[in-house]
Amino acid sequence: MTAAYDDFAGAYAAENETSLMNAYYERPAALALAGDVAGRRILDAGCGSGPLFAALREEGAVVTGIDQSPAMLELARQRLGEDADLRVADLADPLPFADGEFDDVVASLVLHYLRDWDPVLAEVRRVLKPGGRLIASVNHPMMVNLTHRQEGPRPDYFEQYTWTDEFELHGEKARMTFWNKPLHAMTDAFTAAGFRIAVISEPHPVPAARELFPGEFETLDTFPSFLFFVLEAG
Repeated sequence: MTAAYDDFAGAYAAENETSLMNAYYERPAALALAGDVAGRRILDAGCGSGPLFAALREEGAVVTGIDQSPAMLELARQRLGEDADLRVADLADPLPFADGEFDDVVASLVLHYLRDWDPVLAEVRRVLKPGGRLIASVNHPMMVNLTHRQEGPRPDYFEQYTWTDEFELHGEKARMTFWNKPLHAMTDAFTAAGFRIAVISEPHPVPAARELFPGEFETLDTFPSFLFFVLEAG
């Protein structure tokens, strides 16, 4: 994932700023689920170029950001300033933080890049305080299923499989590889790691997006692309 994002970091960051999927759908939903974060210590796991980090900080949170991509973190530092706590780290490895260091961990469109969630969730659980929250968003398994139905034979919904999306962003070629999991596999992984499922959410895009993206809005407003969780550490 590092090399891929390094290859098109600038284009992805530009898209993330204003796109329907990110700016008017995923990010507002994540912030709404986070609620009042003033004074909370938050780890933005997979922070990218820092838009969610910036929004959480503006709400009064004390934020640390990690990402696997040095190029994305450089863009985040340009946005957030030299004093921002940003670190190169791979979620597949042990996290460079003490036990119980954070009130919340936010994993925005990150987990679906990973095949094995168990060690990742164990580390997230370790760095959370008792009662702390993991707020996560992933590709909706039904959206993935529909995409494959349009492109070829429909896969088994219950199968866990990898798929690659190739597209163009601001004139640059982008290639991302994801792992699809059915809902029960996700919830089983969360509970096995010691989390209590507080919220499962399928939000709508914000109403202001209707006039900005008249064609795309209707599709997204009637069929979810992402699935959101709020999980509480026991």
